Amino acid sequence: MVQMRKKDRKQLYFRKLAKILNSNSKCFVVGIDNVRSQQMQQIRYSLRGSAEMVMGKNTMIKKCIRDVDNENVRKLLPLIKENVGLVFTNGDLGDVRDKIQANRIGAPAKAGILAQCDVSIEPQTTTLGPEKTSFFQALSIPTKINKGTIEILNKVNLIEKGTRVGASEAALLTMLKITPFTYGLEIQEVYDEGSIYPPSVLDIKPEDLIDHFKQCGRTIAALSMAINHPTYASVPHVVVKTFKKLLAISVKTDYTFKESESIKEYLKDPSKFAVAAAPAPAAGGGQAKAAEAKKPEPESESDEEMGMGLFD
Repeated sequence: MVQMRKKDRKQLYFRKLAKILNSNSKCFVVGIDNVRSQQMQQIRYSLRGSAEMVMGKNTMIKKCIRDVDNENVRKLLPLIKENVGLVFTNGDLGDVRDKIQANRIGAPAKAGILAQCDVSIEPQTTTLGPEKTSFFQALSIPTKINKGTIEILNKVNLIEKGTRVGASEAALLTMLKITPFTYGLEIQEVYDEGSIYPPSVLDIKPEDLIDHFKQCGRTIAALSMAINHPTYASVPHVVVKTFKKLLAISVKTDYTFKESESIKEYLKDPSKFAVAAAPAPAAGGGQAKAAEAKKPEPESESDEEMGMGLFD
């Protein structure tokens, strides 16, 4: 098989990338550290039909971006650094993001790498023999021998996020068969039709935007009323507040308007409140019981005749 010359390969790569840049309006900048070739092929397969992944030397990608007649695409130039790749799409960014994050595999902790999360060891009975006790003592892990095996007594925070994994910690996790880390494409930035923003923005749902908009409206209304400056947000509250003042004036004076008639009528005859609030009488003997309840109890005849109480 005849291999292409280096110059021809570069020209083919530039034409392919230029076509992708001109035909797609959205892009993920992804970190590819610790991603194996087999895992990369699985990610490409899962993205087939919805997105296209581009890898290559940063210098070649930057040169192609500069040569493309698109000012918005040039905003990607500061993001092309270190070990990164590009995932282009015209579809929904959330769906593509989910496919990228679904392709992650567990990996053991290797000495010298940065921990991507906190690693702790729970209390457990291991399969290690007593000869490994000194190894645990070197890491200040409390243990005891239980039925010929080492038992870890307390929870131990072994590695902190962002610190480098030591050789002893890596060896211990390997002996315990613990794979604390997962590796895959790490989304660093999102490019969307000339806008650059962090991937956390994709977690915002329409309901969150609506709630935030409502809260802003309430804040504007409160501020407008506090400084007596009318706005669209404060008009309903001002109308309600003014209507309450008009009702108060109508109640205190002889002036009456349609909306205040019922209120003034209630205030003139408070018994109407009780009639309106009274529950409906029960069928049958309900009315008789109500009549009996309203009937006053007769006063004691002996008290009226004697005119004094028991202790007078």
